[in-house]
Amino acid sequence: MSRTPPSDTAFRVSELSHSSDNSFALRPEAPQRELIAQELDLSALRKLAFEGTIAPQGKTDWTLTARLGATVVQPCVVTLEPVTTRIDVDVTRHFVSDFEETDEAEAEMPEDDSTEALGQWIDPAVVMMEALALAVPDYPRKTDAELGQMVYTKPGETPMTDEDARPFAGLAALKGKLEKDED
Repeated sequence: MSRTPPSDTAFRVSELSHSSDNSFALRPEAPQRELIAQELDLSALRKLAFEGTIAPQGKTDWTLTARLGATVVQPCVVTLEPVTTRIDVDVTRHFVSDFEETDEAEAEMPEDDSTEALGQWIDPAVVMMEALALAVPDYPRKTDAELGQMVYTKPGETPMTDEDARPFAGLAALKGKLEKDED
């Protein structure tokens, strides 16, 4: 049993209070935010706060409840211009002493993805990183960004557009031709 915490933010489970909530407040400084931004492939992480409590649930289990607030900057997926996103989410994790992990190659995911195995330590910083990674937009996009259309063709030929490549575009053209022939 290691008495050395895995990080400065970790709480030793055996030392948590059973009679009251155990509060925490994490506000990483600029150098730490830069490292987090690099790890999550962000252009910048302007603000980051994670505040909450670790409360006892029964005799052996614990629940971490917190609020994550962050301001992230990412490149727009269309224009590559910076997109700033404000993230404010509630985070809950249940640390359960009798948690069973499966060793099977294929297993169904449980509906409750907030339950984790209880170890010797509960580290709010680890939960903060996981929650931030899940909350960051996968495809950030500026509000006025539009994906243009590129048209390439050989000289002298009619270019094919995205509309022409749609499954029913040929049928629409045929219908138009038939209607024109009937007139």
